Amino acid sequence: MDIPNSRSSHDVPIPKSGGIVIVITFLIGVLAIYLFGDATPIKDKYFFGFLFSALLIAGISLYDDITEKPVLIKLISHIIAAAIVITFGIVIREIALPWVGTVQLGIIGYFLTFLWIVGLTNAYNFMDGLNGMAAGPAAINGLFFCVLSYSQGSTFVYIICYTIIAGALGFLVFNFPRPSLFMGDVGSAFLGFIFATLGIIGALYDHSHTSLFVMPLLMFNFIYDTSFTFIRRLRRGENALEAHRTHLYQLFNQLGHSHVRISCFHFGQCVLQGIGAYIMINIYGSNRIFVFIPFIVFQIIYSIIIIKKASQKGLI
Repeated sequence: MDIPNSRSSHDVPIPKSGGIVIVITFLIGVLAIYLFGDATPIKDKYFFGFLFSALLIAGISLYDDITEKPVLIKLISHIIAAAIVITFGIVIREIALPWVGTVQLGIIGYFLTFLWIVGLTNAYNFMDGLNGMAAGPAAINGLFFCVLSYSQGSTFVYIICYTIIAGALGFLVFNFPRPSLFMGDVGSAFLGFIFATLGIIGALYDHSHTSLFVMPLLMFNFIYDTSFTFIRRLRRGENALEAHRTHLYQLFNQLGHSHVRISCFHFGQCVLQGIGAYIMINIYGSNRIFVFIPFIVFQIIYSIIIIKKASQKGLI
């Protein structure tokens, strides 16, 4: 049970491990692909590395939901899961940059892969703080990645996306607009990890070879909020690992806006980012990165407005 405290946005105890349903749906889908698929969609070492590390994240996160271990324990579990993925060979090996072209990353690719997986896993976990805030974007981003990868010839990623969409929507019924169930770390950390790893698999190992920039764009509102808050807290000399309520979306809520309004605001961002991702895959080569520009501008304006109003009300 999630017992309310000073940082909570709810005022009655609510069950908090509803994300188990998302994990089970994923597991059923993945096993069905492996057992009944006409051909192995990706190499076994990638498949089992992906499956094992995902279930490890889910299992440790469920244990954390029950025992409420310190945040450092969560981080260590995310690091271990990312290391397993890399050990099984799921690594970002090259990246296309404007005016440079395709760059072979070498050893830097391992560091970038590690940072990407651990970063998005934690970002998704941190952003799961309001009704529908994690499940809604999971369904929307899963749908866009499903359609985009399928349109480019995917044989694996699009089906995995379908299991995420199904699980997220099944959970969302009980979480939005009024919650009778929370996702917990077993859902949010799991989703962040799955999307991070799928982004690499879709770009390098699936038949679609969807651009590596697609997933960062789909998740850009989550990535920006988490990164902005982390940097701002470091600059203020605060403990970045300590629990708080100063993410942009949390300040937005404390300014008097409802859970539903803020979650719908982020749903809308996800849809726009999905449209941006569609535009991106139709742009040739390294110029795809320029699609991020309008979304960066929007997030900067949004953060300036929220921080200014929060400061005026003494929230930060």
